[in-house]
Amino acid sequence: MAFFKEFKEFALKGNVMDMAVGVIIGGAFGKIVSSLVNDILMPPIGALLGNTDFSQLRLDISKVRDVTSHAVHTVAGGSDVVVQPNAVEPIYWNYGAFIQQCVDFTILAFCVFLMVKLMNRLMKKKAAEPAPAPAPPAPSKEELLLTEIRDLLREQKK
Repeated sequence: MAFFKEFKEFALKGNVMDMAVGVIIGGAFGKIVSSLVNDILMPPIGALLGNTDFSQLRLDISKVRDVTSHAVHTVAGGSDVVVQPNAVEPIYWNYGAFIQQCVDFTILAFCVFLMVKLMNRLMKKKAAEPAPAPAPPAPSKEELLLTEIRDLLREQKK
């Protein structure tokens, strides 16, 4: 039972709830950055590079498989026969998608850096502001009585 009680205390702390909200907001923010990269930034960059769509950049590496998969069989007459493999799907090395993800990550990391920098600046500004001085406490009954006595003594001396 102590384990469940400890888990309940942990799960209901404000920090865990803040973290959950941060994860949800972060996921949505990631989608926004992906859209920014895919729909806003990469098309002009691709146009500058000759109408290149980075997500479609790929290298056909099927030839490597085809070279290694040819089998040579020796037939009874002593001649070699090359057996061609059945038609198979090509293999692509999608380096354009990797480039796109790297740009996506760089922009996301830069945005998070700017947000953290802004939060740190706000925290420093908040910490630098001096706390307002507390108002002096109201005088007690004894202090009021002593003040009256002092004032009466001053009047008698005059």
